Amino acid sequence: MNNIEKLQQQIKDSKRIVFFGGAGVSTESGIPDFRSAEGIFVQETGYQYSPEEIISHSFFQQHPKVFFDFYFDKLIYPDAKPNSTHQFIADLEKLNKDVTVITQNIDGLHQDAGSTTVYELHGTVRENYCLKCHREFTISELERDADGIPRCPDDQGIVRPNIVLYQEGLDQDILNHAIKAIQEADMLIIGGTSLVVYPAAGLVNYFGGKHLVVINKTIIQAGQYGALTFEDSLSNVFNQIKLR
Repeated sequence: MNNIEKLQQQIKDSKRIVFFGGAGVSTESGIPDFRSAEGIFVQETGYQYSPEEIISHSFFQQHPKVFFDFYFDKLIYPDAKPNSTHQFIADLEKLNKDVTVITQNIDGLHQDAGSTTVYELHGTVRENYCLKCHREFTISELERDADGIPRCPDDQGIVRPNIVLYQEGLDQDILNHAIKAIQEADMLIIGGTSLVVYPAAGLVNYFGGKHLVVINKTIIQAGQYGALTFEDSLSNVFNQIKLR
């Protein structure tokens, strides 16, 4: 039995499945990752500050114009659509599986594909709120001033995206739900993540189920022995799996 056949059998045998995905999940939708050779953190961005500095809480407070210039230039992809990986994970639910998605991505594509239980560890660009009155806005509702800064029409407060910036902590409720899902899972599939960003990367240590699968273009340390490992793209692996 080859690894594809093993994965197919493990999926068939599992009732509770958690998919824990990173930036590599959305690269095939045209959204760049952060740390690969072509990633946002290593490419020439044209900004005098590093991307990590720009998307930090203190920088956002001190330089909102530069923050939003970078944000709308590098982190917003309104034309992105779910790819075959998003669809594969969503289709698992049609097999009467209890599927939970835990994602480090902020693009909302898992929901677009049809996944119903999605915990977004780093928030989402699709939710925005006024720092003064806390009124909520979708991306399409944002009104930007002459400096390109989104402003609330009620009080002119800055409207920020509901994403977790550097120097900010993860939402504790979301983190607790993610941990509970991993603890109760029969199968944990880790895909498209280098597992170097904490505390998200430490979540895999809560898994005590039967089947651990790691799919990534480069070798990563999953913190567990006996993982079924694919050094490949997610689409190449999932496109070989027959769910019916």
